Amino acid sequence: MHRLQALFGGTFDPVHYGHLKPVEILANQIGLQCVTIMPNNVPPHRPQPDASSTQRKHMLELAIADKPLFRLDERELRRDSPSYTAQTLQEWRVEQGPETPLAFIIGQDSLLTFPSWHQYHTILENSHLIVCRRPGYPLTMREEQHQQWLEQHLTYQSEDLHSLPAGKIYLAETPWFDISATLIRQRLQQGLPCDEMLPTAVLRYIQQQGLYQKSDN
Repeated sequence: MHRLQALFGGTFDPVHYGHLKPVEILANQIGLQCVTIMPNNVPPHRPQPDASSTQRKHMLELAIADKPLFRLDERELRRDSPSYTAQTLQEWRVEQGPETPLAFIIGQDSLLTFPSWHQYHTILENSHLIVCRRPGYPLTMREEQHQQWLEQHLTYQSEDLHSLPAGKIYLAETPWFDISATLIRQRLQQGLPCDEMLPTAVLRYIQQQGLYQKSDN
């Protein structure tokens, strides 16, 4: 019996509790024992991160040092070209074999734009999608064909994620933490406290490195 494995990607600029806590709660809800955090180097849909790849990797290492649920995968950080989820999941499927249940964790906002992702139709061939609910975002897709795609793959049984290798979309009832990396960067630039928003070791590293500080220009 292969255990369900999940992948959680992002820029993590910086990593914060809004990333970590919903995934920890999700793991308890559905019986996940391993979540692979995969930071990307060149995100295809957003500006280049403020912190370097090495700095973001180190912040993640500090954040998960005492959290055995998480492991870090650096493959996308080593790429100089844009990191596409479809490509990464194809590699991951080859490595894990055809029978291992694999899942990719996204937010509800990402689900609504999912059909615009590079080769999005191949992603469910290689993994499930676990969608962390977010208040204020609808659960209907903008186009009818994409709504049909969603309903075709939707499951309300978390057991399906464990028993099937790929192909299902599961809407997880995780709490929403009103924290964003943008907000943290803004607060740091303004000299405002962020102690409740991210792990102490990460905040200490940010201060040591002089990251996200107000420019003198």
